[in-house]
Amino acid sequence: MAIPRILLLAALLLASCVQAAQARTMNARIERIDAAVAVLEQVRVRLAWPADAEAGTLRIEAGRVRAPDLGYDFRELAWECPLARTGDGQWRCDGELHGRGGGPLRLAVDLGPANTDAVLSRGRARIALSRSAAAPDLTSLDLARVPLAWAQALVAQAWAGGRLAAGTLDGALAIEVPERGPLRIGGELQVAGAALDSADASVAAEGLGARIGIDYRKLGDTDLVALDGALRGGELLVGNAYVVLPDAPLPVRLEAIREGAGAGWRVPRFEWRDGPTLQASGSVAFAPDLGVRALDIELHSDDASQLPARYLSGWLALSGLAGLELAGGLALDVGMAEARLQSLHARLHGLRVGDGAGRFGFEGLDGDLRFAGDATVDSELRWRAGHLRDIRFGPARLPFRAAAGELRMRAPFEVDVLGGRLRFDGFALRPPDTNEGMRLQFGLAVETLDVARLAESMGWPAFGGTLSGEIPRVRYADQRLDFDGGLAVRVFGGSVAVSALSMERPFGVAPTLSADLELRDLDLLTITRVFEFGSISGRLFGRVDRLRLVDWQLSSFDAELHTERRRGVRQRISQRAVQNISSVGDASFVGSLQDRLIGLFDDFRYARIGISCQLANEVCRMGGLRSAGNAFTIVEGAGLPRLHVVGHNRNVDWPTLVERLAAVAGGDVAPVVE
Repeated sequence: MAIPRILLLAALLLASCVQAAQARTMNARIERIDAAVAVLEQVRVRLAWPADAEAGTLRIEAGRVRAPDLGYDFRELAWECPLARTGDGQWRCDGELHGRGGGPLRLAVDLGPANTDAVLSRGRARIALSRSAAAPDLTSLDLARVPLAWAQALVAQAWAGGRLAAGTLDGALAIEVPERGPLRIGGELQVAGAALDSADASVAAEGLGARIGIDYRKLGDTDLVALDGALRGGELLVGNAYVVLPDAPLPVRLEAIREGAGAGWRVPRFEWRDGPTLQASGSVAFAPDLGVRALDIELHSDDASQLPARYLSGWLALSGLAGLELAGGLALDVGMAEARLQSLHARLHGLRVGDGAGRFGFEGLDGDLRFAGDATVDSELRWRAGHLRDIRFGPARLPFRAAAGELRMRAPFEVDVLGGRLRFDGFALRPPDTNEGMRLQFGLAVETLDVARLAESMGWPAFGGTLSGEIPRVRYADQRLDFDGGLAVRVFGGSVAVSALSMERPFGVAPTLSADLELRDLDLLTITRVFEFGSISGRLFGRVDRLRLVDWQLSSFDAELHTERRRGVRQRISQRAVQNISSVGDASFVGSLQDRLIGLFDDFRYARIGISCQLANEVCRMGGLRSAGNAFTIVEGAGLPRLHVVGHNRNVDWPTLVERLAAVAGGDVAPVVE
């Protein structure tokens, strides 16, 4: 820091005054003083020493003091102190130092033939300078509880936009300023409670502790730094990386070089040693704004359990994976240049991955995954078991080949699930670069998944059937999954076709699913028995267009369901089903005979059933077979007694409608004939 150099200049000026002390009074005005350590402008010196007095009064003023190497620039400095002899050729001056824009400091200087000592202090903060005539190029500093903010200008030289907000420094430094050699600063510092941030908030630290050995050299326009020490406690944010440091000392070491004041820093070597949790080493090159230009890093963890909380929480939160759990071991080598992945080698050893929300998990992840730019290299990953929600699936082998900047499957891989099988083929992944994000595509075939087991896993009512289909291509780009083709679900004696399937932010916050559904020839009797809705026999058809789920909650859709006649299929509806339809649809039912006669029948013939709902902004716009004003027909009766169900409210609050459906499913709606 430049303050010790100013202390030295003050001592040199004091030496000049001492030589003139016999003159009793002295006034001097110096326009500019150029020294190896700083430049002083508009310097005024006044010494008043009354006759027969034991001490005089010294006042030194400087309109401006600049230390270009370290970025300090002080204005309107003034130091006034009583100058006195202390014996053996020693002189002492102790007084307040004032400057524009800051509170006063205490400056005491002791000058003798063999040494110069100075102490700058404010409260408990103290910088002590010592310089020997026998070694004029060397200045020693002792720091005690020095505010980290005093080094702000020095930090700004290496990190434009960086701000030191809190913390203290203790330690000792040696400053060498040889006449023809490089500036060199060395020593060891203790940092406590450090807080810092950048102008764009991309870098920040809070409560950081450190013990740092420093070796800094300046050769012309080139800066060389070597740091060797340990970090302890606190939090650190760099971009999306959020690190919570352990309380135990964490050894770190780095070497850095910057060639030119406007250039970015290069770190040819760094090391990070966090016990079995993480061992890291490598090199990195930064742009002037601290953006990463190139990176080569080797990571190794024998115990990955602390990685999510200690190092990965920032990235995981952005990916919607907060709470991810890891166990086991892994190693990772990564090479990047200009924001493009050049090489990757991941090695997994019995790794267990679990989502804290229970959405997915893998057991026994082993093998390796390799990527080498345009080179061709093979690798393979394996897992012993896994799950999606409550859906369990079996072991799998994933054979990869990296070539021409892409990662592909050497062969399709299959996994057993729900009594059937999923088959993936055509897998191709292109890593992100400066022009576009990650690109992924694959084909998916679903072979006879047991719908009954799927329903059990999802907590749905028990019903049977199978799920099959083929999606020729699934594409992921710009946080969006698009599915070509569709899936066919054989269920309730008919089929449900799924098409136009897509998903936004599948790995992020509030994932959004979109799809169209087509229902064909479903057995209504089986459906109503499964959902305990009452009894309706017949065949159901319909569609659900523009279905949209946000964070797995229904947001909007346009649905229409209706029955169609089939030869040999009875069309009857029970009184309980009529009551449930009326309850859910804000409807009432009437008959062609007296209402009391309707109560004598358990079920009724019907000609048609139809209902629709357009959901938007939590309001369901309802319709039926035909409309008359605000009313719409849901059930059109047939035969005697002829019963009709008519809805009277087209706009129904969606949460209210869901509550009514839940009441029906729970059997809380009693059949009542009106």
